[in-house]
Amino acid sequence: MNIMTMTLPDSATARRAMIDSQLRTSGVNEEYVLARMLAVPREDFLPAEKSALAYIDRAVMMGAGGHLGAPLFYGKLLTEAAPGSDDRVLVVEGGTGYLAQLLRPLVADVATATAADAAAGEAPAGSYSLILVDGAIEQLPEALTALLAEDGRIVSGLLLRQVTRLASGRKVGGRIALQPVEDMGIPVLHAFDAPKGWSFA
Repeated sequence: MNIMTMTLPDSATARRAMIDSQLRTSGVNEEYVLARMLAVPREDFLPAEKSALAYIDRAVMMGAGGHLGAPLFYGKLLTEAAPGSDDRVLVVEGGTGYLAQLLRPLVADVATATAADAAAGEAPAGSYSLILVDGAIEQLPEALTALLAEDGRIVSGLLLRQVTRLASGRKVGGRIALQPVEDMGIPVLHAFDAPKGWSFA
């Protein structure tokens, strides 16, 4: 109990510093984003040996291709997504469950899929108004496009010419065009790698 009493303030202080020094200074000021990122301890989504890295300003990589993205990535992703209380959301996971936990109080429903399942067309069936991808993808499979409702939104990282960018798009006429929003460091989800010689258009 004494250990808990000592560690909880440290975690809360680290989250407050993350808000003030990483998010607000980079233009992330939406109160719903800051409130969720202040409420959810990042260290809970890391193995114990990496918990000390929870609040650094870059991604924390884990085994088997998993990652916890940089705080700024999640702040910008949620800001761009502007989730609403009636949204049904599919989260393509980066391997920790952190993004889904940030979202749950903000939307009507959250379903999750691993990157491998989503890329293979094995995500939970449904019609989603919002898809969020916890990482950068090189191509957007038709199977994932099919899960997004007409006029639905997708926000993802995008790997384009070896540079990762935050990107967003909307489904119109059954098609989605991901448009880059901002260059930033985002872990790549290799399950979405394009075949050799393919380029994102």
